[in-house]
Amino acid sequence: MKRKISRVKFYFLKSLVGFLVYIDSRWYMKYYHKLLQSAGINFTGIPRFIAKSVRFDDFDRITIGDRFVASMNVHFLTHDYSLTTALIAIGEKPQTDVGMLRNIVVGDNVFIGMNTILLPGTTIGDNVIIGAGSVVRGRVPSNSVIAGNPVQILGSIEEYAEKQKSRINQGLQIDKK
Repeated sequence: MKRKISRVKFYFLKSLVGFLVYIDSRWYMKYYHKLLQSAGINFTGIPRFIAKSVRFDDFDRITIGDRFVASMNVHFLTHDYSLTTALIAIGEKPQTDVGMLRNIVVGDNVFIGMNTILLPGTTIGDNVIIGAGSVVRGRVPSNSVIAGNPVQILGSIEEYAEKQKSRINQGLQIDKK
């Protein structure tokens, strides 16, 4: 089994690697991807981009697919200790905090918009777009576009692609690197 780096070392190295995003985003992703792997995140492919402000709760409980994009301030939350509060509220104070730890799995070709929160136990299929500010829990089917709090399916990825294709000729910036 591969030895993981400590959280302290991770955040130190992350601050160094983070400067690369201002020089060349591809260099940044090359080194940030390796850093996230060394912290314990399981990648099944190569991510396109993960903003340096993305927060990962428990690295070992996160699996990310190929061609993944996470915009600024996305949170991967793999724990929930609210059960302790609920038990105390009904007069059943536990001897220690009671929590739930669950994995998060993200499929291939997934885009997650800014300020989205992925809750414990979330599984996202392939070819999914998640709108900014969404709160996601449970299963998200492949080939869907979702947004909201709680998320709702807005349509299929195919419908979205067809709608957006016409905009390419109307001044959208295309990354040719």
